[in-house]
Amino acid sequence: MQITRPFEIINQATDYDVRCSVKGGGPTGQAGAMVHGISKALVLFDKNLKATLKTEKLTTRDSRAVERKKPGRRKARRSFQFSKR
Repeated sequence: MQITRPFEIINQATDYDVRCSVKGGGPTGQAGAMVHGISKALVLFDKNLKATLKTEKLTTRDSRAVERKKPGRRKARRSFQFSKR
């Protein structure tokens, strides 16, 4: 349902066939990646669609990433368990 959103916004739900493969992340992240990719492909195909898709925030990439593990810590921010003795 979420993947077909770019086509529904431009009122061309049955005009395109899409074949896509996604790795990593979860189902929600993969669906978001597919929506972003479809939107970018539609903009490359027709420049007039850019304003419509941009107002719906479908061409914006979520730039958050996993924080790296720091030395001397168990994870990125979590410390090792403190032991008094």
